[in-house]
Amino acid sequence: MTFHETILPNGLTLIGEHNPEAQSFAAGYFVKTGSRDESAEVAGVSHFLEHMLFKGTAKRSAEAINLEFDAIGANYNAYTSDERTVYYGAVLPERGAALVDLLSDMMRPALREDDFTLEKNVILEEIAMYEDRPPFKVFEEGNARFYGQHPLGRSVLGSPESIRALTQGQMLEYFSARYASDNLFLAVAGRYDWDAVVAQVERLTRDWRPSRAERSYPDLEGATGEVRVTLPNLSRAHTALYAPGVSAQDPLRYAAGVLANVLGDGSGRLYWALLDNGLADSASLSHDAADGAGVFVGYVSTSPEGQAEALKIYRETLQRAQEGVTEDEWRRAQRKLATSLTLRGETPFGRLMSLGVRYQTDGRYASVQETVSQIMAASLTDADTLLSRHPFDQLFSFTLEPEPT
Repeated sequence: MTFHETILPNGLTLIGEHNPEAQSFAAGYFVKTGSRDESAEVAGVSHFLEHMLFKGTAKRSAEAINLEFDAIGANYNAYTSDERTVYYGAVLPERGAALVDLLSDMMRPALREDDFTLEKNVILEEIAMYEDRPPFKVFEEGNARFYGQHPLGRSVLGSPESIRALTQGQMLEYFSARYASDNLFLAVAGRYDWDAVVAQVERLTRDWRPSRAERSYPDLEGATGEVRVTLPNLSRAHTALYAPGVSAQDPLRYAAGVLANVLGDGSGRLYWALLDNGLADSASLSHDAADGAGVFVGYVSTSPEGQAEALKIYRETLQRAQEGVTEDEWRRAQRKLATSLTLRGETPFGRLMSLGVRYQTDGRYASVQETVSQIMAASLTDADTLLSRHPFDQLFSFTLEPEPT
Protein backbone atom coordinates (compact mmCIF):
# COMPACT_ATOMS: atom_id res chain seq x y z
CA MET A 1 0.00 0.00 0.00
CA THR A 2 1.13 3.57 -0.71
CA PHE A 3 -0.26 6.55 1.20
CA HIS A 4 -0.83 9.84 -0.64
CA GLU A 5 -1.59 13.24 0.85
CA THR A 6 -1.99 16.65 -0.80
CA ILE A 7 -3.34 19.98 0.45
CA LEU A 8 -4.72 22.22 -2.29
CA PRO A 9 -4.23 26.02 -2.25
CA ASN A 10 -7.77 26.52 -0.92
CA GLY A 11 -7.08 24.30 2.11
CA LEU A 12 -8.86 21.19 0.84
CA THR A 13 -6.99 18.03 1.83
CA LEU A 14 -6.86 14.91 -0.33
CA ILE A 15 -5.67 11.58 1.03
CA GLY A 16 -5.40 8.18 -0.61
CA GLU A 17 -4.33 4.61 0.07
CA HIS A 18 -3.21 3.10 -3.22
CA ASN A 19 -3.46 -0.64 -3.82
CA PRO A 20 -2.27 -1.56 -7.33
CA GLU A 21 -3.81 -5.03 -6.96
CA ALA A 22 -7.29 -3.78 -6.06
CA GLN A 23 -10.16 -4.49 -8.40
CA SER A 24 -12.19 -1.45 -7.33
CA PHE A 25 -11.98 2.20 -6.29
CA ALA A 26 -13.69 3.96 -3.38
CA ALA A 27 -14.00 7.66 -2.61
CA GLY A 28 -15.66 9.71 0.09
CA TYR A 29 -15.94 13.24 1.39
CA PHE A 30 -15.58 13.43 5.18
CA VAL A 31 -17.10 16.59 6.61
CA LYS A 32 -16.12 17.53 10.16
CA THR A 33 -19.63 18.38 11.23
CA GLY A 34 -22.39 16.61 13.11
CA SER A 35 -24.91 17.14 15.86
CA ARG A 36 -22.19 18.13 18.35
CA ASP A 37 -21.44 21.18 16.17
CA GLU A 38 -25.02 22.47 16.13
CA SER A 39 -26.72 25.03 18.34
CA ALA A 40 -30.12 24.30 19.87
CA GLU A 41 -31.71 26.60 17.28
CA VAL A 42 -30.58 24.42 14.37
CA ALA A 43 -30.70 20.98 16.02
CA GLY A 44 -30.80 18.31 13.30
CA VAL A 45 -29.47 20.55 10.52
CA SER A 46 -26.41 18.34 9.82
CA HIS A 47 -28.59 15.31 9.10
CA PHE A 48 -31.07 17.48 7.17
CA LEU A 49 -28.18 18.73 5.02
CA GLU A 50 -27.15 15.15 4.26
CA HIS A 51 -30.57 14.67 2.67
CA MET A 52 -30.35 17.97 0.80
CA LEU A 53 -27.08 17.07 -0.89
CA PHE A 54 -28.98 14.40 -2.82
CA LYS A 55 -31.66 16.90 -3.94
CA GLY A 56 -29.65 18.49 -6.72
CA THR A 57 -26.93 20.95 -7.67
CA ALA A 58 -26.59 23.71 -10.25
CA LYS A 59 -25.53 21.01 -12.76
CA ARG A 60 -27.63 17.99 -11.73
CA SER A 61 -31.19 17.42 -10.58
CA ALA A 62 -32.00 14.96 -7.78
CA GLU A 63 -33.05 12.43 -10.42
CA ALA A 64 -29.84 12.97 -12.38
CA ILE A 65 -27.72 12.34 -9.28
CA ASN A 66 -29.40 9.02 -8.57
CA LEU A 67 -29.38 7.95 -12.22
CA GLU A 68 -25.69 8.77 -12.53
CA PHE A 69 -24.79 6.73 -9.46
CA ASP A 70 -26.63 3.82 -11.05
CA ALA A 71 -25.10 4.44 -14.49
CA ILE A 72 -21.55 4.15 -13.15
CA GLY A 73 -22.50 1.07 -11.12
CA ALA A 74 -21.76 2.69 -7.78
CA ASN A 75 -22.32 1.21 -4.37
CA TYR A 76 -22.97 4.46 -2.54
CA ASN A 77 -24.53 6.05 0.53
CA ALA A 78 -24.09 8.74 3.17
CA TYR A 79 -24.44 9.04 6.93
CA THR A 80 -24.50 11.65 9.67
CA SER A 81 -23.31 11.12 13.23
CA ASP A 82 -22.62 13.35 16.20
CA GLU A 83 -19.10 13.99 14.84
CA ARG A 84 -19.10 13.77 11.05
CA THR A 85 -21.08 13.59 7.83
CA VAL A 86 -19.74 11.29 5.12
CA TYR A 87 -20.67 10.83 1.45
CA TYR A 88 -19.10 7.84 -0.23
CA GLY A 89 -19.19 5.35 -3.05
CA ALA A 90 -17.27 2.53 -4.72
CA VAL A 91 -16.99 1.66 -8.42
CA LEU A 92 -14.73 -0.15 -10.85
CA PRO A 93 -11.44 1.75 -11.29
CA GLU A 94 -12.28 2.96 -14.80
CA ARG A 95 -15.29 4.81 -13.40
CA GLY A 96 -13.40 6.43 -10.54
CA ALA A 97 -13.18 9.84 -12.21
CA ALA A 98 -16.95 9.88 -12.76
CA LEU A 99 -17.53 9.05 -9.08
CA VAL A 100 -15.19 11.82 -7.90
CA ASP A 101 -16.88 14.30 -10.26
CA LEU A 102 -20.34 13.40 -8.94
CA LEU A 103 -19.39 13.48 -5.25
CA SER A 104 -17.55 16.79 -5.68
CA ASP A 105 -20.54 18.37 -7.41
CA MET A 106 -22.81 17.19 -4.59
CA MET A 107 -20.64 19.05 -2.07
CA ARG A 108 -22.02 22.26 -3.58
CA PRO A 109 -25.79 21.64 -3.52
CA ALA A 110 -28.44 24.01 -4.80
CA LEU A 111 -30.34 24.03 -1.46
CA ARG A 112 -33.47 25.26 -3.20
CA GLU A 113 -36.34 26.48 -1.04
CA ASP A 114 -38.87 24.12 -2.65
CA ASP A 115 -36.62 21.13 -1.98
CA PHE A 116 -36.00 22.36 1.57
CA THR A 117 -39.71 22.59 2.31
CA LEU A 118 -40.46 19.18 0.80
CA GLU A 119 -37.56 17.41 2.51
CA LYS A 120 -38.54 18.85 5.87
CA ASN A 121 -41.58 16.55 5.80
CA VAL A 122 -39.32 13.58 5.01
CA ILE A 123 -37.17 14.37 8.05
CA LEU A 124 -40.22 14.69 10.29
CA GLU A 125 -41.46 11.29 9.09
CA GLU A 126 -38.02 9.80 9.81
CA ILE A 127 -38.09 11.18 13.36
CA ALA A 128 -41.57 9.73 13.87
CA MET A 129 -40.41 6.35 12.53
CA TYR A 130 -37.53 6.14 15.00
CA GLU A 131 -39.80 7.20 17.85
CA ASP A 132 -41.53 3.84 17.33
CA ARG A 133 -38.25 1.93 17.74
CA PRO A 134 -37.46 1.49 21.45
CA PRO A 135 -33.80 0.40 20.95
CA PHE A 136 -33.24 3.73 19.17
CA LYS A 137 -35.39 5.85 21.46
CA VAL A 138 -33.71 4.58 24.63
CA PHE A 139 -30.37 5.92 23.41
CA GLU A 140 -31.83 9.21 22.18
CA GLU A 141 -33.24 9.91 25.63
CA GLY A 142 -30.43 8.20 27.49
CA ASN A 143 -27.80 10.28 25.68
CA ALA A 144 -29.59 13.51 26.56
CA ARG A 145 -29.68 12.59 30.24
CA PHE A 146 -26.15 11.18 30.51
CA TYR A 147 -24.34 13.90 28.54
CA GLY A 148 -26.47 16.78 29.82
CA GLN A 149 -25.27 20.02 28.21
CA HIS A 150 -22.23 18.39 26.59
CA PRO A 151 -22.36 18.60 22.75
CA LEU A 152 -22.11 14.80 22.37
CA GLY A 153 -25.56 14.46 23.89
CA ARG A 154 -27.32 16.28 21.06
CA SER A 155 -29.69 14.30 18.86
CA VAL A 156 -28.52 13.63 15.31
CA LEU A 157 -32.09 13.82 14.01
CA GLY A 158 -33.08 16.87 16.03
CA SER A 159 -36.63 17.21 17.33
CA PRO A 160 -39.92 17.81 15.50
CA GLU A 161 -39.91 21.30 16.99
CA SER A 162 -36.38 22.18 15.87
CA ILE A 163 -36.92 20.81 12.35
CA ARG A 164 -40.23 22.65 11.90
CA ALA A 165 -38.61 25.90 13.08
CA LEU A 166 -35.48 25.53 10.92
CA THR A 167 -35.30 28.03 8.05
CA GLN A 168 -33.58 27.80 4.71
CA GLY A 169 -31.45 30.79 5.71
CA GLN A 170 -30.20 29.01 8.82
CA MET A 171 -29.27 25.98 6.75
CA LEU A 172 -27.41 28.11 4.21
CA GLU A 173 -25.44 29.81 6.97
CA TYR A 174 -24.56 26.48 8.61
CA PHE A 175 -23.57 25.00 5.25
CA SER A 176 -21.27 27.91 4.41
CA ALA A 177 -19.43 27.54 7.71
CA ARG A 178 -19.20 23.76 7.98
CA TYR A 179 -18.84 22.60 4.35
CA ALA A 180 -15.84 24.85 3.75
CA SER A 181 -12.72 23.60 2.01
CA ASP A 182 -10.74 23.42 5.27
CA ASN A 183 -13.44 21.55 7.19
CA LEU A 184 -13.77 18.52 4.91
CA PHE A 185 -11.45 16.28 2.95
CA LEU A 186 -11.60 13.71 0.17
CA ALA A 187 -10.33 10.19 0.82
CA VAL A 188 -9.79 7.60 -1.90
CA ALA A 189 -8.77 3.95 -1.68
CA GLY A 190 -8.01 1.15 -4.11
CA ARG A 191 -6.63 1.43 -7.64
CA TYR A 192 -6.25 4.98 -8.95
CA ASP A 193 -3.86 7.46 -10.57
CA TRP A 194 -3.00 9.93 -7.79
CA ASP A 195 -1.80 12.75 -10.04
CA ALA A 196 -5.01 12.47 -12.07
CA VAL A 197 -7.16 12.54 -8.92
CA VAL A 198 -5.38 15.65 -7.62
CA ALA A 199 -5.64 17.48 -10.95
CA GLN A 200 -9.33 16.62 -11.27
CA VAL A 201 -10.26 17.67 -7.73
CA GLU A 202 -8.23 20.89 -7.95
CA ARG A 203 -10.16 21.81 -11.08
CA LEU A 204 -13.54 20.87 -9.60
CA THR A 205 -13.03 22.69 -6.29
CA ARG A 206 -11.08 25.79 -7.29
CA ASP A 207 -13.97 28.04 -6.15
CA TRP A 208 -14.23 26.48 -2.68
CA ARG A 209 -13.11 28.68 0.22
CA PRO A 210 -12.00 28.01 3.83
CA SER A 211 -13.99 29.20 6.86
CA ARG A 212 -11.90 28.13 9.87
CA ALA A 213 -14.89 26.42 11.46
CA GLU A 214 -14.36 25.52 15.10
CA ARG A 215 -15.48 22.71 17.41
CA SER A 216 -15.91 23.04 21.18
CA TYR A 217 -14.34 20.55 23.60
CA PRO A 218 -15.88 21.03 27.05
CA ASP A 219 -15.10 18.58 29.82
CA LEU A 220 -17.49 15.67 30.03
CA GLU A 221 -19.05 15.06 33.43
CA GLY A 222 -21.57 12.34 32.73
CA ALA A 223 -24.57 11.62 34.93
CA THR A 224 -24.61 8.71 37.36
CA GLY A 225 -27.46 6.77 38.94
CA GLU A 226 -30.61 5.39 37.37
CA VAL A 227 -33.60 6.84 35.51
CA ARG A 228 -36.70 4.86 34.52
CA VAL A 229 -39.48 6.04 32.20
CA THR A 230 -42.67 4.15 31.34
CA LEU A 231 -44.17 4.12 27.87
CA PRO A 232 -47.43 2.67 26.58
CA ASN A 233 -47.45 -0.18 24.07
CA LEU A 234 -44.04 -1.54 25.06
CA SER A 235 -43.65 -5.28 25.51
CA ARG A 236 -39.96 -5.29 26.56
CA ALA A 237 -37.81 -3.25 28.91
CA HIS A 238 -34.91 -1.46 27.19
CA THR A 239 -31.94 -0.07 29.11
CA ALA A 240 -29.05 2.11 27.89
CA LEU A 241 -25.98 2.22 30.12
CA TYR A 242 -23.01 4.60 30.23
CA ALA A 243 -19.64 4.72 32.02
CA PRO A 244 -16.58 6.97 31.60
CA GLY A 245 -14.17 5.93 28.83
CA VAL A 246 -11.28 7.54 26.96
CA SER A 247 -11.13 9.81 23.93
CA ALA A 248 -10.07 8.96 20.38
CA GLN A 249 -6.79 10.77 21.09
CA ASP A 250 -5.98 8.75 24.23
CA PRO A 251 -3.29 6.04 23.89
CA LEU A 252 -5.49 3.75 26.00
CA ARG A 253 -8.29 3.78 23.41
CA TYR A 254 -7.17 0.43 21.98
CA ALA A 255 -7.19 -1.16 25.42
CA ALA A 256 -10.67 0.28 26.03
CA GLY A 257 -11.91 -1.34 22.82
CA VAL A 258 -10.42 -4.70 23.76
CA LEU A 259 -11.87 -4.47 27.26
CA ALA A 260 -15.34 -3.73 25.90
CA ASN A 261 -15.00 -6.76 23.63
CA VAL A 262 -14.03 -9.00 26.57
CA LEU A 263 -17.18 -7.95 28.39
CA GLY A 264 -19.76 -7.17 25.74
CA ASP A 265 -18.97 -9.14 22.59
CA GLY A 266 -21.28 -11.92 21.38
CA SER A 267 -19.25 -14.41 23.43
CA GLY A 268 -18.13 -12.05 26.20
CA ARG A 269 -18.91 -12.13 29.89
CA LEU A 270 -22.29 -10.44 29.52
CA TYR A 271 -23.41 -13.10 27.06
CA TRP A 272 -22.68 -15.90 29.51
CA ALA A 273 -24.14 -14.01 32.45
CA LEU A 274 -27.39 -12.96 30.78
CA LEU A 275 -28.17 -14.39 27.35
CA ASP A 276 -26.93 -17.92 27.96
CA ASN A 277 -29.07 -18.05 31.10
CA GLY A 278 -32.18 -16.75 29.34
CA LEU A 279 -32.29 -13.56 31.41
CA ALA A 280 -32.11 -11.15 28.45
CA ASP A 281 -32.52 -11.25 24.68
CA SER A 282 -29.74 -8.70 24.19
CA ALA A 283 -26.85 -7.55 26.39
CA SER A 284 -23.84 -5.69 25.01
CA LEU A 285 -21.07 -3.24 25.81
CA SER A 286 -18.92 -1.17 23.44
CA HIS A 287 -16.50 1.70 23.77
CA ASP A 288 -17.14 4.96 21.91
CA ALA A 289 -13.86 6.87 21.57
CA ALA A 290 -15.07 10.26 20.37
CA ASP A 291 -13.16 13.43 19.52
CA GLY A 292 -12.03 14.73 22.91
CA ALA A 293 -14.14 12.40 25.06
CA GLY A 294 -14.98 8.72 25.41
CA VAL A 295 -17.68 6.54 26.94
CA PHE A 296 -18.43 2.87 27.51
CA VAL A 297 -21.95 2.29 26.16
CA GLY A 298 -24.14 -0.70 27.01
CA TYR A 299 -27.57 -2.05 26.19
CA VAL A 300 -29.92 -4.61 27.76
CA SER A 301 -33.31 -5.81 26.51
CA THR A 302 -35.39 -8.01 28.82
CA SER A 303 -38.90 -8.90 29.86
CA PRO A 304 -40.41 -6.28 32.19
CA GLU A 305 -40.56 -8.70 35.10
CA GLY A 306 -36.94 -9.76 34.62
CA GLN A 307 -35.46 -6.31 34.05
CA ALA A 308 -34.44 -5.60 37.65
CA GLU A 309 -32.60 -8.92 38.02
CA ALA A 310 -30.96 -8.62 34.60
CA LEU A 311 -29.73 -5.10 35.33
CA LYS A 312 -28.40 -6.23 38.72
CA ILE A 313 -26.40 -9.03 37.06
CA TYR A 314 -25.20 -6.66 34.31
CA ARG A 315 -23.85 -4.25 36.92
CA GLU A 316 -22.26 -7.05 38.94
CA THR A 317 -20.56 -8.41 35.83
CA LEU A 318 -18.95 -5.06 35.13
CA GLN A 319 -18.04 -4.60 38.79
CA ARG A 320 -16.26 -7.96 38.88
CA ALA A 321 -14.34 -7.00 35.74
CA GLN A 322 -12.75 -4.16 37.71
CA GLU A 323 -10.87 -6.85 39.65
CA GLY A 324 -9.14 -7.73 36.36
CA VAL A 325 -9.53 -9.86 33.23
CA THR A 326 -7.61 -12.98 32.28
CA GLU A 327 -4.82 -13.28 29.76
CA ASP A 328 -6.90 -15.76 27.76
CA GLU A 329 -9.90 -13.43 27.59
CA TRP A 330 -7.69 -10.55 26.55
CA ARG A 331 -5.93 -12.44 23.75
CA ARG A 332 -9.20 -13.80 22.34
CA ALA A 333 -10.68 -10.31 22.20
CA GLN A 334 -7.58 -8.90 20.52
CA ARG A 335 -7.65 -11.59 17.84
CA LYS A 336 -11.34 -11.01 17.12
CA LEU A 337 -10.84 -7.28 16.72
CA ALA A 338 -7.75 -7.77 14.56
CA THR A 339 -9.59 -10.24 12.32
CA SER A 340 -12.61 -7.94 11.93
CA LEU A 341 -10.42 -4.97 11.05
CA THR A 342 -8.38 -6.98 8.54
CA LEU A 343 -11.44 -8.43 6.83
CA ARG A 344 -13.00 -4.98 6.50
CA GLY A 345 -9.77 -3.63 5.05
CA GLU A 346 -9.54 -6.23 2.27
CA THR A 347 -11.69 -4.12 -0.07
CA PRO A 348 -11.27 -0.42 -0.87
CA PHE A 349 -14.94 0.12 0.07
CA GLY A 350 -14.37 -1.41 3.50
CA ARG A 351 -11.05 0.33 3.97
CA LEU A 352 -12.33 3.80 3.11
CA MET A 353 -14.18 4.32 6.39
CA SER A 354 -11.30 3.29 8.65
CA LEU A 355 -8.91 5.40 6.58
CA GLY A 356 -11.09 8.52 6.67
CA VAL A 357 -12.27 8.32 10.27
CA ARG A 358 -8.75 7.80 11.58
CA TYR A 359 -7.39 10.70 9.52
CA GLN A 360 -10.22 13.01 10.59
CA THR A 361 -9.64 12.12 14.24
CA ASP A 362 -5.91 12.74 14.53
CA GLY A 363 -4.71 13.95 11.13
CA ARG A 364 -2.45 11.01 10.39
CA TYR A 365 -2.42 7.88 8.31
CA ALA A 366 -2.43 4.41 9.84
CA SER A 367 -2.32 1.27 7.72
CA VAL A 368 -4.33 -1.82 8.58
CA GLN A 369 -1.11 -3.47 9.73
CA GLU A 370 -0.25 -0.57 12.04
CA THR A 371 -3.71 -0.50 13.57
CA VAL A 372 -3.70 -4.28 14.08
CA SER A 373 -0.29 -3.95 15.74
CA GLN A 374 -1.65 -1.27 18.08
CA ILE A 375 -4.57 -3.49 19.04
CA MET A 376 -2.30 -6.46 19.67
CA ALA A 377 0.12 -4.26 21.65
CA ALA A 378 -2.61 -3.19 24.09
CA SER A 379 -1.65 -4.98 27.30
CA LEU A 380 -3.25 -6.26 30.45
CA THR A 381 -1.30 -3.49 32.18
CA ASP A 382 -3.26 -1.02 30.05
CA ALA A 383 -6.47 -2.77 31.06
CA ASP A 384 -5.47 -2.54 34.72
CA THR A 385 -4.84 1.18 34.28
CA LEU A 386 -8.33 1.65 32.88
CA LEU A 387 -9.96 -0.53 35.52
CA SER A 388 -8.06 1.15 38.36
CA ARG A 389 -10.17 4.22 37.62
CA HIS A 390 -13.29 2.17 38.51
CA PRO A 391 -15.33 3.40 35.54
CA PHE A 392 -18.18 0.99 36.22
CA ASP A 393 -18.66 2.39 39.72
CA GLN A 394 -19.90 5.49 37.89
CA LEU A 395 -22.47 3.68 35.76
CA PHE A 396 -25.58 5.52 34.58
CA SER A 397 -28.62 3.64 33.31
CA PHE A 398 -31.71 4.85 31.51
CA THR A 399 -34.63 2.45 31.09
CA LEU A 400 -37.77 2.54 28.97
CA GLU A 401 -40.30 0.06 30.33
CA PRO A 402 -43.99 -0.77 29.83
CA GLU A 403 -46.62 0.87 31.96
CA PRO A 404 -47.60 -1.31 34.89
CA THR A 405 -50.73 -3.39 34.37
